[in-house]
Amino acid sequence: MSEKELRRKVFLPVFQLTELCEPNDPRAIKRAIKQSIGREALSYHYRFVIEEKSGTGFNYNRFPIVLDRAGAPWQLGTLFILSKLEGTSQPNMSTFQSLADDLGAFKEWLDQHDRPDELLYNFPQLKLRRTTYRYRGFVKQQIDAQELSASTAKRRMSTVIAFYEWLVGNGYFTPEHPLWEEKQYQLFFTNSKGFSISKPIRTTDISIRTAKAEDPWAGTIQDGGKLRPLSEKEQQWVLEAADAKGNTEAYLLQLFMLATGARLQTACTLRVRHFTQERPAFSKAFGGGGEVFKLKAGPGTGIDTKNDKQGVLHIPRALYEALHTYALSERARRRRERTPGGDNPEQYLFLTQQGSPYYQSKADRLRFDPDLSIRHQKTGQPLRQFLKEQAIPYIRERHAPAFHYRIHDLRASFGMNMVETQTALVQKGVVTLHKARMNVKDLMWHESLTTTDLYLNYRSQMDAMYAAINNYGEQLQTWIECAMKGFGGDE
Repeated sequence: MSEKELRRKVFLPVFQLTELCEPNDPRAIKRAIKQSIGREALSYHYRFVIEEKSGTGFNYNRFPIVLDRAGAPWQLGTLFILSKLEGTSQPNMSTFQSLADDLGAFKEWLDQHDRPDELLYNFPQLKLRRTTYRYRGFVKQQIDAQELSASTAKRRMSTVIAFYEWLVGNGYFTPEHPLWEEKQYQLFFTNSKGFSISKPIRTTDISIRTAKAEDPWAGTIQDGGKLRPLSEKEQQWVLEAADAKGNTEAYLLQLFMLATGARLQTACTLRVRHFTQERPAFSKAFGGGGEVFKLKAGPGTGIDTKNDKQGVLHIPRALYEALHTYALSERARRRRERTPGGDNPEQYLFLTQQGSPYYQSKADRLRFDPDLSIRHQKTGQPLRQFLKEQAIPYIRERHAPAFHYRIHDLRASFGMNMVETQTALVQKGVVTLHKARMNVKDLMWHESLTTTDLYLNYRSQMDAMYAAINNYGEQLQTWIECAMKGFGGDE
């Protein structure tokens, strides 16, 4: 199969929904298509589609187009995505790009058959011959062959289910027999505030179910993902690598995450104005020693946070002053001058050498740009690429051949640093255990103390597990030595 056939989607940098109209329409725009020499141009009139109540148009950047096997747009798949977009006030385009990828994979499967258009609507009496069941069987085979992860397969089937519901709901066809069998039940759980809640759950017999295989020895903490706290030595290696490679921005970004517990999207959307105040106010740090600058983050601040959560970053004074110096440096100024917005206080603090953001803020992603030419939005790729291609190889060559880390591990490292700092204060009698626990919770922006306790218990649990392994290993070695005594010869 050629590379063109494998291409399932394409992103349009600019998409503006239009419709044909009469020449006398007050919003009509004439478009002429040149013909061969001596022939009159072919012309027609169109207008931009505008929502009646709000008066806004349907304009999107990086709009995903689903492709068929020949590389042509698949009309139904693209219309489905457009219908979902029209019902979303602040769409995250990466979500819809994933939908396009799922539908592109489904369309590729359809196109492998002789009559794909007929197969799309094929729902005979025999259940296993219905298209939805056949596609589920194909996806399961991909999982078994290790061609597809279970989580991706689960998402793909969910997208296909939503797609068929849309087809039926919009009258594209009426199936002869059910698309799938469905069950409903109530799920009861307790939320982070301790309230009991019930939620209606619907499941189908074509959904892919995935069992989570948890490794208790992985040394990770579940905090918005599996995070591995780095040891003090490993944290030093990370910063050493950035310094050795001369990447000041990677050094400061990672240092900021280690010092504040900020996520990547937060660190990358800091603005110049946050660090160029004439008289910044500093407060006493939780640890009792030193001062911090408290910086609000979340909606309305220019700094992105996960799930738009409002919070405060506690920035050590020395780090704030270093970032102040960087913001005013010639290096940073030159980078800002390369951006479309130029050098101004609202500009991102950290920019690439080309003047591009490391991570676009949510507001920038939602703002429609009719002149956009870049197909992919920035979500930290430049920093991740630096880790993969330069930082990790540097550390492996000089310190640990098997070393690996992900950028979000720095957040877990900050959490463990704070636990050890607060634990030391408890042992000295400076703070109570309850106060230390609440300090860590506030610094990590945790909704629930349950997540905070994962950090508080991490070290003791790991020590206990490795002690158990070592003790069992000694016993196992005794048994092995006993067995080896009989290897000398036959009876």
